[in-house]
Formats: sequence, C-alpha cells, structure tokens
Amino acid sequence: MLSDTICAISTALKDGAISIVRMSGDDSFEIAKSISRIKTIKPNSIVYGHIYNGEEIIDEVLISFFDEGKSYTKEKMVEINCHGGVYVTRLVLNLLLEKGCRLAEPGEFTKRAYLNGRINLSEADSINDLIKAYTSIQAKSAIKGINGSVERLITPLMDEMKDVISMIEVNIDYPEYEDEVEMSNEVIKPYVEKWITNAEEMVDKAERFRIVKDGIKTVIIGKPNVGKSSLLNALLQADKAIVTDIAGTTRDLVEGKVNLKNITLNLIDTAGIHESDDVIEKIGIEKSIQAINEAELVILVLDSTNIDSQDQKLLDMTKDMNRVIVHNKADLNKIGDINICAKEKQIESLVDYLNEKYKEDISLVDDDILNNERQIALMKSCLNELKQMFEHIDTDGIDMVVTNLDEAYHFLCEILGKEYQEDLIDHMFRNFCLGK
Repeated sequence: MLSDTICAISTALKDGAISIVRMSGDDSFEIAKSISRIKTIKPNSIVYGHIYNGEEIIDEVLISFFDEGKSYTKEKMVEINCHGGVYVTRLVLNLLLEKGCRLAEPGEFTKRAYLNGRINLSEADSINDLIKAYTSIQAKSAIKGINGSVERLITPLMDEMKDVISMIEVNIDYPEYEDEVEMSNEVIKPYVEKWITNAEEMVDKAERFRIVKDGIKTVIIGKPNVGKSSLLNALLQADKAIVTDIAGTTRDLVEGKVNLKNITLNLIDTAGIHESDDVIEKIGIEKSIQAINEAELVILVLDSTNIDSQDQKLLDMTKDMNRVIVHNKADLNKIGDINICAKEKQIESLVDYLNEKYKEDISLVDDDILNNERQIALMKSCLNELKQMFEHIDTDGIDMVVTNLDEAYHFLCEILGKEYQEDLIDHMFRNFCLGK
C-alpha cells in the first residue's frame, strides 16, 4: 500500500556521532513539522531544529525535506539527522509511529523506489549488493549496476527481439499490411542464432566474474602433515586450524574467507587424504573428497622435501580440475613454480600467482555485466527458450515457436522488472501505428 507513510531507522542502531530516521509518504512533511514545530518548509532543503516529545526537547537535529519526485522513493520524504545515541534514535522513531507512520518493512524504501519508477529491478539488486559489499571489486560492480550497467547490456538484445516479435504479430494478426516484412524462417533464424551467441557470452562472462566477485570456492588438499593447516592459517592470518606434527590432526573441514589483493577465496582446509582405519578420520576424508568435487579451485599442497605415492594419487585425482600445485617447506628445498613456507607465513608467490591467474576475470568488473544469480538464472532461461526456438523453427513453423520467443523476451523483462505485455504492446503501436 503506497498511500501510507512509512518510517525506519536507516543507520546502524548503535552508539555513534549521527543516526538517521527516515520517512516516506504523503504525510511526511506534516508529521515532521508536528514533532519539530517548524512552521515553514522549503522543499529540497535542510532545516536546523529540535525534536519535541510533548514540551520536552529530546534532540537537536538537522531535517532534510525532499519533495515528491526529488527523493529516493519519488515520494515526499524526510530524513531526520539525530545525535547517534540508541535511546534518542528509538525515541524519535516512536514519536513518528505515534503520529501515524507505519514501520517500514525490510527493503521497503527501495521497493517504493522501484514501484515508483525511480530505479529498475537490476538497479535495486545493485543497491543491495553495494550495502553488502566487503571488497573493492564488489563495490565497483555494485556502483556500475546502480548506474544502469545491466540495462545497457541487455537493452540492445531486448530491442531487437521486440522488433521481431512485433513484426511477427503484425504478420499473423494483420495480413492485409502487405508493406510489412514477411517474417519467414529464413529471415528470423539469423536473428535467433545471433541472440543465442550474445546470451551465451553474457552468461559466460557473468559466471566467470561471479566466482571472483563472490569468492572462489577453494579447497586445500594434501597428504597428512604436509602443511595444509599452516597454509590456511597463513592465508587467514589467524590460527584457525590446529597445527601439529601428528598426522591426521584435521579430521573435519575447517573454513574461512580471505581477501588476497584483488581476489577473495572461500577456503576449506580438508582432512589429509590417505588410507585410514580410524572411523572418525575416515568420515573426515570422505567429506574432503566431497569438498574437492564441489570446489571451483583446488590448492594441492606437496612437501617439497618428499614427493611420494600418496602425492601421486592426489595429482592423478585432480589432474582434470582447476588446480594449483604448491610446494611447501621451500626453506628446505625449492621445486616447481610456486614455493612457499607456510609455517613461516611466506606465501607471497601463491598470492601473486592467484591474482595473475584470475586477472582477466577480475578485469570484467569494468564491463557491463549481469550482477547476480537471479539475473544469470533469468538469462539462462532466456537462452534455453531461444535454443528451443532455433531447434524447432524449421519443423514447427513460426506460428508455433513464437511462444518461445515471447518467453525469452519475458525473461529479459524480468531481469529489469519491466511489465512484459505493456512494454511489448507500447512498442507495437509506436512502430506500426496499429489501431488507426
């Protein structure tokens, strides 16, 4: 219900210099005036004043007034900048509720921004991504999304599909329009083939970038006592895993997240993989094998002083995986390209290698790209419909496969949160002057 006025605390509810209580809706200005006793409001301005609880002044504040169409939600909106105490901030919020505001639901200010046409759905996704960003890559990607990168990416594809759908509809519904192009199989198939290629490229780039943006699911494997846990601790810069000279110390998965310059690893340290009669250790080894099969990157740690048959088994097991081979104990012996001394936290060669390995994927942050799983899933659905259309167009004819094209276009509309039917009908009338 967009006619009511909502309010919420928009900053973290903890001690701080400033906190912000926000209102949006038709009654925002009047409610703000009633608790501040400000007589005259100039829209799109900041006013100094006080908040009153009855006759008592409870805070000295700055109040921002945004007129309809000029605010984040495109509604009348007020932001009260309080001193940042938890008690005072809650008291201001309660005063607004007493004056008739409704407590906003999670995300409701952004929902109103979307419903009122201030942003599209992909931009709303990016606002949430920016709030949750914990790396520079995530923040940069979110800013591009807020600035319309997803819409720029898919609009050319949508426009072409919209044109073709419109012409097909005209051919079917208005056969007397002889001056329009006849949308035969030969005319349509090159379009569909190009769209499939474009959609595949978008999905491929998005999935590659998603891995480096959200964190690469990484497992550290090796035989017992090779230094896996020491490497995990060195990467995390914390003693999260138990390190001893006793083989089989790690009997379960130990996890952590680490930022290494430009990339993020979602790390899992596994139990040493070897033959064992210990029931508990065998369970840990089974979990390790499962984690390896689900990993996006495998860091295989070898003891540079002693490569044996257990190491060879792991080399064979992971030969077809996305793998990095690391030689530990490089202070005693250096072999291979990546030599580290995990115990002494000398792991710079591994960090540099991983950043170089994913350099191309990291650079995708500068491109217009799909930003999250929701958008990627919808583009995959679009791609699936286009492939079905291409496969069946010769046997089933345009009248039958146009439904695939309609569905493909619908999935693109969902990425931006556009109304499919309204968008398509408007385009048809604008291009073909139907209804004369």
